[in-house]
Amino acid sequence: MRHLTGGISVITSGVDDDRTGLTVTTAHSLSVEPPIMIIGVNRKSSGYSTIRKYGNFCVNVLAGHQRQVAERFSGAGGFKGKDRYAGSTWSILATGALALDGAIANIDCEVDEVIDRYSHGIFLGLVREVRFGDLLENQLVYQRNSYGAYPAISKQIISAVRSGTAAR
Repeated sequence: MRHLTGGISVITSGVDDDRTGLTVTTAHSLSVEPPIMIIGVNRKSSGYSTIRKYGNFCVNVLAGHQRQVAERFSGAGGFKGKDRYAGSTWSILATGALALDGAIANIDCEVDEVIDRYSHGIFLGLVREVRFGDLLENQLVYQRNSYGAYPAISKQIISAVRSGTAAR
């Protein structure tokens, strides 16, 4: 699966010293009515138990310049728990989950259902709040053990319109 390009998000959950998070390429919209997000989390990870305990999580869609955040939350450098949050600015959203300032989007979710299958738990999160950053920002993506920045589609469209090369 790592050969497929995926957008990078950091999932956050917990309070004060009892908080953690993880880096994923598996955060997706499941439903529009009601708005539901779906994430898969390894059942042995600290993120799994924290999300279950607090009943919330925030999907922070990372911008191209936020690779360091993705690496910290993936455990690179040995960072764990609350130490993963160091070096970035965070805001508290409706459920109490933390939102990364400067992310392309923050999607705050209340756990609606947990489905345990094999090594992972599938969390369905009812969206309680959405905050948008710069939607013209490049998104951080991951493929074959490498990070990159994918240009925002709207940036390409705006550029084409300005240059007069947009399809008519």
